[in-house]
Amino acid sequence: MPRLSLATTLLSLGLIIVLACNASASQTELDNAEATASAALTRIAELESLISGSNGAGGSDSPALIDTGESRLKDVRDRDEVICASRNNVPGFGSLDESGRNVGFDIDLCRAVAAAVLGDADKVKIQYITAAEHGPTIQSGDVDLLARTVTLTTSREASWGNGTLTMFYDGQGFLVPKSLGLTSAYELDEAAVCVASGTTTEQNMADFFRQNDLRLEAHTYEDLDVVRDSYAEGLCDAMTNDHSSLAALRATLTNPDDHVILPEFISEEPLTPIVPHGDEQWFDIVKTVMSGLIYAEAYGIDSSNLDQIANSDDTKAKRLLGIEGQFGQETLGLSQTFMQDVVRQVGNYGEVYQRNLGPDSINLPRVRNRLWLNGGQIYGPPLR
Repeated sequence: MPRLSLATTLLSLGLIIVLACNASASQTELDNAEATASAALTRIAELESLISGSNGAGGSDSPALIDTGESRLKDVRDRDEVICASRNNVPGFGSLDESGRNVGFDIDLCRAVAAAVLGDADKVKIQYITAAEHGPTIQSGDVDLLARTVTLTTSREASWGNGTLTMFYDGQGFLVPKSLGLTSAYELDEAAVCVASGTTTEQNMADFFRQNDLRLEAHTYEDLDVVRDSYAEGLCDAMTNDHSSLAALRATLTNPDDHVILPEFISEEPLTPIVPHGDEQWFDIVKTVMSGLIYAEAYGIDSSNLDQIANSDDTKAKRLLGIEGQFGQETLGLSQTFMQDVVRQVGNYGEVYQRNLGPDSINLPRVRNRLWLNGGQIYGPPLR
């Protein structure tokens, strides 16, 4: 259908009326004028319907002419806070330190977003949720960001929200007591396995046992704390989760050395922050912040040398820091120098990893989570 403006349509209708009133007009001209007037009136009604948004319950193939919705970026700035759904029960990714402060790899990703859009990494409200609440929480749109060791899958991206950038490559495995003498996941026939319900972990476990003709006794729990406690109490022969989470949870057991993570990876688990559907600008903002963390490490910029590099001749580094050139800051609605706030307050990707997952924490080797420059898989869209 041609997209005539309302003003153009009214003008056409006016000319038709003038023609119809002309006594010298032929009958054919009058008939044509009447038909055109009828079409114009119909078009006016369609335009009015589109403007009011009342063009039928099923909607229209044409986009709405007026969008009065406000952006999530504006909402975040109005409330002066980023609401991030995460956790406080997995060391390294999201837990409470001795002072009761929420710290972890996922928490720092949320803090990086706050630093970028508000200039203050501490302006984050962490909303604690269970694994089963992942989907409903992000679908509700009540949070700005979901960062809780969430695996991105095609169905989740279709129904939950938009996965931004893979920030941790993981894979599922099994934790077992050393006393069982097991050396492989393929020896778990007839095992009772503790698992969090409503997760890809539960589905992956079922697929693995079925595909390998192994009998399974699944013990499902909604909360990961209960999964760990049930395993620790001997109610299960094994506990399954991502290798990174298993390493973190093993560290919380009374005697960590009495437990071993079996070597197999039974799945691919790309972990990513997820944002609600419906706001492309916010999606692009979070994705760009994640990419900025990665490139800060790639360019050798960290929280301790930021000012020194800002005064260097490194073109790529100076672009990232907003000193010269651009990579979309204005379009995103961010400060030209937002990455300076991010790196100064949160650090680069390597600093975030080392602080939360390194030897002083749960000692999780980077392996696949090294930068692409160092033979790993961590990579982001170029900042240019």
